[in-house]
Amino acid sequence: MPIVSISLNDEILSELDKLQSSMGFSGRSEVIRAGIRAFVSEEKQKADLEGNIHAILLVVHNDEFDHVVSGITHNFEDLITTHLHSKIEKEKCMELFLIDGDAEKVSTMTKDFQTNKNMDTVKLVAL
Repeated sequence: MPIVSISLNDEILSELDKLQSSMGFSGRSEVIRAGIRAFVSEEKQKADLEGNIHAILLVVHNDEFDHVVSGITHNFEDLITTHLHSKIEKEKCMELFLIDGDAEKVSTMTKDFQTNKNMDTVKLVAL
């Protein structure tokens, strides 16, 4: 099996170790492989979406990046039927978007959040 090196900050490494322990993985590599498999599977499901869809998009971020969320949101106002913003703990915020529109455009909006390094969590649920 090829070896791939990655760099992780202390927070992510700590979370990785907690997952390894709580889920019974034999090592860090096994946890990372499972995470990559889940991510690939999720992306394949999104790639299969077509036509007009209804979806929920969940985004968690630090409140100092509200302006980033606003910038992305403004680009997709035609898709968003409802947008809820909530402070969930200390400096963390959660955005919940109810979306109705073209699957390709929904995927683009999701990718804009996913590829922004300031977002902690991005999860799309297509209905």
